[in-house]
Amino acid sequence: MRKIAISGLNATDNPAPGIPVAKSLKDDFEIIGLSYDSNEPGNYLDIIKKTYLMPYPSLGFEELYKRLKEIKEKEDIEIIIPCLDSELPLYIKYQKEIEAIGIKVVLPSEENFELRNKNKLTKLSKEIGIEYPKTKEINTIEELRTEMKKMQYPIMIKGNYYKAYMCYNELTAIDKFYQISNEWGFPILLQEVVNGEELNLVGMGDGKGNLTGAVTIKKLTTTDIGKIWTGITIKHEEMLNAATKFIKETKWKGPFELECIVNKDKVYMIEINPRFPAWVYFSTGVGINLPKQLVNIADKKEFESELEYKFGKMYVRFTDEIITDFENFSKLITKKEL
Repeated sequence: MRKIAISGLNATDNPAPGIPVAKSLKDDFEIIGLSYDSNEPGNYLDIIKKTYLMPYPSLGFEELYKRLKEIKEKEDIEIIIPCLDSELPLYIKYQKEIEAIGIKVVLPSEENFELRNKNKLTKLSKEIGIEYPKTKEINTIEELRTEMKKMQYPIMIKGNYYKAYMCYNELTAIDKFYQISNEWGFPILLQEVVNGEELNLVGMGDGKGNLTGAVTIKKLTTTDIGKIWTGITIKHEEMLNAATKFIKETKWKGPFELECIVNKDKVYMIEINPRFPAWVYFSTGVGINLPKQLVNIADKKEFESELEYKFGKMYVRFTDEIITDFENFSKLITKKEL
């Protein structure tokens, strides 16, 4: 059976996409797990046939490349699906080097990856026919205070790539400014809050300007940190049109997620995620297996786009438990594989 390596094996209250991707592919492929932490629940699930501990992305490409070569020699993996924001820059920048050792990836270009840079979303939103909330780029506390006086509370304080907090007063805004800048640097974005329904679309681009699959959902309930707990599939032409234009304009290759707020006839872009979301198994469950489409693109297979699915299907996330031997945990730490 062909082997596919998947990262993002966390499945706690802040789940990563790896396990849903693995569930979408487990019937046709042997799944090899790439883990950054021996505590990740996916390390101990039966659908992951073998797990390898990986060097942290902060150590750079040389360490990643060395580890991938070791795993390739042992497992002969054909495709890697990186599922974490923190590792994507390395995989995208060095995708040619990774493919040179016989491992295929389906990823956007570096130029397209930079579109997740939130200070570029105003221009992109106009190009694909939707709105973008009023946003100011700031680099100092003085700029923060000046711009806040021009906006109404609550306001959003965002990192250019990661993190976003809703703030109801100046003290909280200043605290979050320091928190984000210390972790992710500058610039910081100050953004107006738009009200409406939160709709998300997961899709796949083939790198040639074609949207090969997409599913739109409405979040019904979420966790305290905004992760979907229950949701429902819906039909929303404006979201689908925006996704189609996005893929056509950028020739995006690989998975993506559009996070939007919809208020009556206006669609506001909030964020573009350059990977599968943690709810991607929902799309598989309603008949559009996007991880399998990724494999077809990697294999350069021709296939028909899938944009039709049943509306009104409900997604329910739940917690579960597994029992395993502590010896497995010890092996993973000492041998770096399980």
